[in-house]
Amino acid sequence: MQSSEKKESTLSKDNIDDKNGVRQEESTSDLEKNEENSENKEETVKEKLKSTQEKLLRTLAEMENQRRRFEKEKNEAFEFGGFNFAAESLSVIDNIERAIISFKNDETLKKNEDLDKIIDSIEIVKKDLVSIFKKNGIEPIDCINKKFDPNFHQAMMEVENEAKEPGTVVQEIQKGYMMKNRLLRPSFVGVAKKRQENKEKKWTF
Repeated sequence: MQSSEKKESTLSKDNIDDKNGVRQEESTSDLEKNEENSENKEETVKEKLKSTQEKLLRTLAEMENQRRRFEKEKNEAFEFGGFNFAAESLSVIDNIERAIISFKNDETLKKNEDLDKIIDSIEIVKKDLVSIFKKNGIEPIDCINKKFDPNFHQAMMEVENEAKEPGTVVQEIQKGYMMKNRLLRPSFVGVAKKRQENKEKKWTF
């Protein structure tokens, strides 16, 4: 009887040990799984953080680019906001210059004693207008004796001139103007060309 009881107790202990071993293995595997899950979660969180950071940096870069574009457009609008007004205002100074030339060439007005005073008064208005233009970055283009440049000059005619190289500006028909570094109006010019000689054919009989 005692031996059978001992056997049963031994078997029960073995069963318990086996169960404990299984539980330990299960707990170990559960821990490993939990560790793997936590690692995966950490990687996922890191990836999300990295992705969010990249998006944020891109957004900041776009905002900076937009800010720079806005500043550039604002500066250009400030600098050239009066561009159209300035271009239209050139007709005023053109008319003043034509008036001065007309008065000086008019034979009837030449007999008028007050002609010089009238011309002087007009010249003062012209100088004031030129001064206002200069303060706003508007200046005439110096074109006479310069090489013809289609960026600044508009050729209206060719003038035969042996003293100048072909393509040299020898006549200014209408003055051109620049507004800072931008062309406001090209100079209308006459350009030198070589004189063409008419060679007569000699007939031999």
